[in-house]
Amino acid sequence: MRHRDIERQIRDTADRAGERARHYADGAASSAQNLLERGRRRINERFGKGGKHYGQQLTQAAEDLADEANYHYRRLRRQVNRHPAATVAIIAGTIGAFLLLRRAFRSDDE
Repeated sequence: MRHRDIERQIRDTADRAGERARHYADGAASSAQNLLERGRRRINERFGKGGKHYGQQLTQAAEDLADEANYHYRRLRRQVNRHPAATVAIIAGTIGAFLLLRRAFRSDDE
């Protein structure tokens, strides 16, 4: 008899915990949906009719930025392949200028 009571208590506790977890999950989902709707309304208020296309504009801007970075990377890579000595000289000059400026602006207290 005692064994069955323990099993029943465990089962009841598990059921209550499951119901509580479902309740919290529903609340979290509802809050997330409300935040999403508020964000959409805020974009529409801020950008008017163009707010619907704001996501597309952001996507396009990100793609343009990625294309530009890719172009500059490939261009620099071609330059390094064509003129390795000039590239090393440019890098050495940049590092040298950085060290010289660092020394020039370093305070005398150090």
